[in-house]
Amino acid sequence: MADRRFHGRRALVTGASRGIGAAVARRLAAEGADVAIVARTLDQHDRLAGSLRETAAGLQAFGGAVAIVPGDLADDADRARLVPEAVAALGGPIDILVNNAAAALYQPLAEFPLKRRRLLFEVNVHAPLDLAQAVVPAMREAGRGWIVNVSSGAARLWAGPPFDVGPTGSAISVYGASKAALNRLTNGLAAELVGTGIRVNAVEPRAAVLSEGARELVGATLRPDQIESMEEMVEAVVALCNCDSAVTGQTVVSLDLIDAWGLTVRGLDGSAP
Repeated sequence: MADRRFHGRRALVTGASRGIGAAVARRLAAEGADVAIVARTLDQHDRLAGSLRETAAGLQAFGGAVAIVPGDLADDADRARLVPEAVAALGGPIDILVNNAAAALYQPLAEFPLKRRRLLFEVNVHAPLDLAQAVVPAMREAGRGWIVNVSSGAARLWAGPPFDVGPTGSAISVYGASKAALNRLTNGLAAELVGTGIRVNAVEPRAAVLSEGARELVGATLRPDQIESMEEMVEAVVALCNCDSAVTGQTVVSLDLIDAWGLTVRGLDGSAP
């Protein structure tokens, strides 16, 4: 049976039409949270499985409030309305913000066009900060809040030469740069908010999590030892959605956090293994 540790809390999860976002939203709802889900895909994507309506249908089984808030995180006008709409739909301010949505475009740097670079930074850097800025005032007033940014190992620098760049090569560099920027903003915002009760952390998978998008991008290039389960990644994310106020400003690795905190990896419905 699922714990109810998030009962009475309102969460907003981006990129929740599929993948990690949909799985995190499910786990939060299973443990009692009211959840607003954000993504572009309301009904059907032209290539990938999953939609906001499908995610919402799964969340409603847990009995809490569910708000569908479609929006394009690359559009600053869309970003500006997401938190107010979620607050109105859930009937109160956001306690937990999970910035999971990401644009992942891989291309050699010598050929990477400016338009695509701007898109990556709009979705992966500006959107998380805009949403954080929108939820912080109410969190500050309440004296508590949790902001979790989903990062990536692609943010790390390669030692070299020679450079061990992995299966994606240098084509992942702009995406990695956007995630490195997200990590730095996570740390800076946490430092700015210390003492308010607002925790701001980032978490990256130790290995690839084969969401629908990741499976299409890199799934065929990975060995089994380069993959971690969706349940493991979600366990780390939701742990940071309930962490003590002393845990802030960190960028952690999913499996390392599970080991360090002695966490039991539960199912997406919160059930024991």
